[in-house]
Amino acid sequence: MFAPAPFANIWLYPDTADMRCSFHGLIGLVKKMNYQPLSGDYFVFINRRRTQLKILYFEPDGYAIWQKRLEQGQWAQAPQIDANTSAISATQLQLMLSGLKVKKLYQHKRYQGKKLS
Repeated sequence: MFAPAPFANIWLYPDTADMRCSFHGLIGLVKKMNYQPLSGDYFVFINRRRTQLKILYFEPDGYAIWQKRLEQGQWAQAPQIDANTSAISATQLQLMLSGLKVKKLYQHKRYQGKKLS
């Protein structure tokens, strides 16, 4: 199971992606989204048939791609994301990878201490 680094940004590509793309092709799609591929963020791409998924990210010594192909079924519909952003949480990504479809994601309130200046 894929586990992103804690507190990393995860960006979902809003359109379908050609799974024949490798590093250079996926980096081009990231730039098309106006993000920096060297940022250490994770970029998620899904094909048109929703049977393959790739995650591109940059490690300290180079790019890495994590890929998964489903033998049966399809990836769940992408979580509802804000129209202005394509960010998803690590929890939403794990739910997608596990094949779980959640109609509404709700998190109970948690205490957040005041930030010290």
